[in-house]
Amino acid sequence: MSVLHNSTPVLKNRANLRPTERPGRRERRRTETRTKILHAALQLFARKGFFATTTEQITEAADVGQGTFFNYFPSKQHVFGVLAEIQMQKVRRAREQAESSEMNVRAVLERLTHDIAREPGRSPALTRALFSAFLSSETVRMLFAGTLAKGREDLAVIMLLGQRRGEILKACNADDLARSFQRGVVGTLLLWAIDPKRSLKTALNNAFLDFWAGASARKGSFE
Repeated sequence: MSVLHNSTPVLKNRANLRPTERPGRRERRRTETRTKILHAALQLFARKGFFATTTEQITEAADVGQGTFFNYFPSKQHVFGVLAEIQMQKVRRAREQAESSEMNVRAVLERLTHDIAREPGRSPALTRALFSAFLSSETVRMLFAGTLAKGREDLAVIMLLGQRRGEILKACNADDLARSFQRGVVGTLLLWAIDPKRSLKTALNNAFLDFWAGASARKGSFE
């Protein structure tokens, strides 16, 4: 697995700094608007369902115009692209934490288990709406299939780091471990959404312990 290197050219003088600041501010405003639309959409999906929610309702809840909405998203299905980006940032941050040795791999993965579930786990109704969209919309399904695939690449790097440090069994395939980790989180969310009698936090803790019991190279480290 190759490591990508940053090929962005280095700024040669201070005169170049001022123009680059303005796009940064614009990008932050764009990010804020996109996130506001996402949160409004997720609240409506939880309350009304994905298919019963219209773009007009989303823009009204987000307090933006229809034109603004379509400047960011071709359709309501594409709102999920922001959620996908948020999830990818979490996985990438976990990889960076593991690579920098800020935390051991077990701690990184345990925290990531809960981080990934945070947005979809806001309510069982929202989780059900999201799964409904994944299963019924080809656009949304392909979007999240791509997100899961990219996430597995970073997860596999974390698994390899754990193997090198003696935390994870070397006999296990890193790609298989990454897929198993995703399966534990996604499956737990689905089961909780169907029958939310137990807290999601408890269910996620148990799912992680199940994963770690099979992956850990250290006797008793899953207890």
